[in-house]
Amino acid sequence: MIRLAISVEGRTEEEFVKGVLAGHLRTAEVEPTPILIGIARRAGRGGDVSVENLASDMARLYLDPGFHAVTSLVDLYGFRGPEDAKTVDESEERVCRAILEKLPDAPDPRRIIPYVQQYEFEGLLFSDVDAFRVIGASAGSLQALRTIRGQFPTPEDINDHPDTAPSKRIAGVMQRYETRGYGKIRDGFLIAGETGLDAIRWECRRFDEWVSRLETLSMAVRRTSARRT
Repeated sequence: MIRLAISVEGRTEEEFVKGVLAGHLRTAEVEPTPILIGIARRAGRGGDVSVENLASDMARLYLDPGFHAVTSLVDLYGFRGPEDAKTVDESEERVCRAILEKLPDAPDPRRIIPYVQQYEFEGLLFSDVDAFRVIGASAGSLQALRTIRGQFPTPEDINDHPDTAPSKRIAGVMQRYETRGYGKIRDGFLIAGETGLDAIRWECRRFDEWVSRLETLSMAVRRTSARRT
């Protein structure tokens, strides 16, 4: 079993890895362990992620003999990355390159996989709006969420302004139509679990590509280990 460290920025991502992603990766002989980025552990909350603090954590985990490989699960929204990035796609690529450049020595690209979720984790929850029923969403909420989803090519594209990030859109809908608010940790995990990994991967190309890379870790790590012996 390949031991994979996943540097995550908050409790929502931590619970997602434990409750949704882990079971699937185990079938590919990969055992993931979510680990809060140092700044999140110290502050007791997520967010405020930068190239520097993420690279520092990933370097530590990469060199930890308890893990064979390391990746990350952080949001592009709110990420303090390269200031000269001109587009969102370019920013994601530059953030990942910048992380690799800050790691000590030349890391094995098969063993270290920086991943930045386009915009925000909550975008993934729009993969199947009906899954919001698991938190008691009413017909009005479901219709409002469907309207939002219909305005974008994919769930990962939902974000056209900091005030309308996916989590803020969800919170706004729940406040308008429900008596309860939206709890990122409590509700995000439940909705993702109800949606299922297959549906999320079908709707979200970038996320699917990341999971596909993680699925091949067992074979990749064994090949590189064999070459070294």
